[in-house]
Amino acid sequence: MSNYEVGSIVEGKVTGIKPFGAFVALDEKKQGLVHISEVAHGFVKDINDVLKVGDEVKVKIMNVEEESGKISLSIRATQEAPERPARPASKPRPVGGGGGGGRKPQPQKQQQQQGFNTLEDKLKEWLKQSNEIQADLNKRAKK
Repeated sequence: MSNYEVGSIVEGKVTGIKPFGAFVALDEKKQGLVHISEVAHGFVKDINDVLKVGDEVKVKIMNVEEESGKISLSIRATQEAPERPARPASKPRPVGGGGGGGRKPQPQKQQQQQGFNTLEDKLKEWLKQSNEIQADLNKRAKK
């Protein structure tokens, strides 16, 4: 049905923009969708900041649904990923202690962690902080 092969890189023209992505015409009869997550390396809050109707773009064909004829495209896959700068070491924050009514939290020794925190670990940390803040607010409200 389609003469567009998954993995091939073609030129196209942006024909429409929606909050979720951009429609790109590959030829007079076929167009595909570049999802907002495939527009650029890094987070794109507003697709209009990156693309506009009429832009000529290079896209990679990611998927072709034979039944519906829908074509998924990626601009990001045609670009080399930018090199990530080394992150500066952040200052260790005190752990625990909650909001003790104006008391300064006592700094605790932090173990140097290798690698990175998983999202699950980070979520547990955020929930703990949130619960401590909520408990402090509840204490203040009862006074």
